[in-house]
Amino acid sequence: MKITDIIADISVPDMGEARSFYTDYLGLSVEEFNLGWVARYTSPKTGAHIQILTHDASASANPVVSIKVEDIDAALTEAQENGYDIVHPLTTEPWGVTRFFVRAPDGNVFNIVQQH
Repeated sequence: MKITDIIADISVPDMGEARSFYTDYLGLSVEEFNLGWVARYTSPKTGAHIQILTHDASASANPVVSIKVEDIDAALTEAQENGYDIVHPLTTEPWGVTRFFVRAPDGNVFNIVQQH
């Protein structure tokens, strides 16, 4: 599996309340997107980024990390061949990504995603 990016997903109770910490204090002032339940903030100087989310809009769990891959089908096949628990099935989402969630043996849930 070829990974192109890894982004931490931070669960927050309130998007608006959390925003100033990440944008002002941490300097991640560029809002790449905001869907109301998930937003990505990026440093204009370094490109470092983080996502905050309240509750995933289409999945039953919140991931701890989003991992962008070049080939989502290959990533899913590899996860299945290894016997990992697929928490959220392969889905093409209305906001322009195809993704699935996989549970690591330690219990953490990962969002494996390919941009369109």
